[in-house]
Amino acid sequence: MNILLKSAKIIAPNSEYHQQIKDILIKDGIISKIDNSIATDKDTKVISYDNLHVSEGWFDSSVSLGEPGHEERETIENGLKTAGLSGFTGIAVNPNAYPIADTNADIGFLKAKASGNATNLYPIGALTIKSESVDLAELFDMKNAGAVAFGDYQQPISNPNLLKIALQYTQNFDGLVLSFPQENKIAGKGIVNEEANGTKLGLKGIPALAEELQIARDLFILEYSGGKLHIPTISTAKSVSLIKDAKAKGLDVTCSVAIHNLILTDDALIEFDTNYKVLPPLRTQKDTEVLIKALKEGIIDFVTSDHNPLDTELKKVEFDHAAYGTIGLESAFGALQTVVSTEKAIELLTSGKLRFGIPSEKIKVGSNANLTLFNPDETYTFENNHILSTSKNSAFLGENLKGKVYGILANNQLLVK
Repeated sequence: MNILLKSAKIIAPNSEYHQQIKDILIKDGIISKIDNSIATDKDTKVISYDNLHVSEGWFDSSVSLGEPGHEERETIENGLKTAGLSGFTGIAVNPNAYPIADTNADIGFLKAKASGNATNLYPIGALTIKSESVDLAELFDMKNAGAVAFGDYQQPISNPNLLKIALQYTQNFDGLVLSFPQENKIAGKGIVNEEANGTKLGLKGIPALAEELQIARDLFILEYSGGKLHIPTISTAKSVSLIKDAKAKGLDVTCSVAIHNLILTDDALIEFDTNYKVLPPLRTQKDTEVLIKALKEGIIDFVTSDHNPLDTELKKVEFDHAAYGTIGLESAFGALQTVVSTEKAIELLTSGKLRFGIPSEKIKVGSNANLTLFNPDETYTFENNHILSTSKNSAFLGENLKGKVYGILANNQLLVK
């Protein structure tokens, strides 16, 4: 398949073509020519969009899909299509389907089911058996089957010795350990941020301390044991300072933040809309300001949509009983661009690859075409018709976003809207 991207502005700081408008010719999945103007023939498909921009393909480090076991929430096929049409050429999939992905057979199933799609699926294996924080899962076997990291999705490692052993053991094969930042004994029965808004609404609170205490514990263990630690979806100002200090010590730690925790605050809870029930909970305006500043300074390493599709039965219930989670792939780019520049947004949507051991394809002649196509300037209000997921539980409904994604070109496939 031959494809010509016509008059595309290239956003790639590590490329000689950065900020230049070029024609890009792709032949059989390989970038064969980049020039000011490239002639076409009848065998070449020409792609020309309004204000077309091109970057290295994006990567999301935390995506949940229902399959296997909860296909009513999302299938692998539609989830990968949604990711691609949202600009992502690769997604790391959490092990929270049913059964929990805690064996090499589970990882093999995910890889096989996702094979042949434009978007690559990279499985995260459960750190502990059934994500119960009791016994380590088959980490080495899952690594050999294709797992890119190990963690229990939204389940903290309650036993500190288990984290220590995991960090020590995974050093044998350069494994990455994920530790969800919440101390459940402090969080208790809380369901929203412990602040004035939650109190006014009569909703039990999860104090910032629950996150910060767990992070402090994990960093002490990392300093003792060594290894590679990633802390997903931090949400408080103090968490930022803890991780900043750990990095200054030279510890091998990274962290991410969910895009909804950057944009939305607990002010949104006033309507008791369960789409705003997420974990970690939406925090305060002060927290979001510190998180955004930390992104710009490089303390927070990358962002995630923390995409978690949930069916109506799990969301259209009383706030206390609703499940945690929001979808976020479709709104990720448009929301992120409301707080950072286009160039910074692209950096944050691609830099997670290095941490998860996923190769980056540069925009240059001879490279595999792994590209995201987008218009960074279009503004719109996010509505139901923008949702591509099977489940519709979006916290960004009604929000004003900036940036439209056209699709991706990856694995010798063009996937566009």
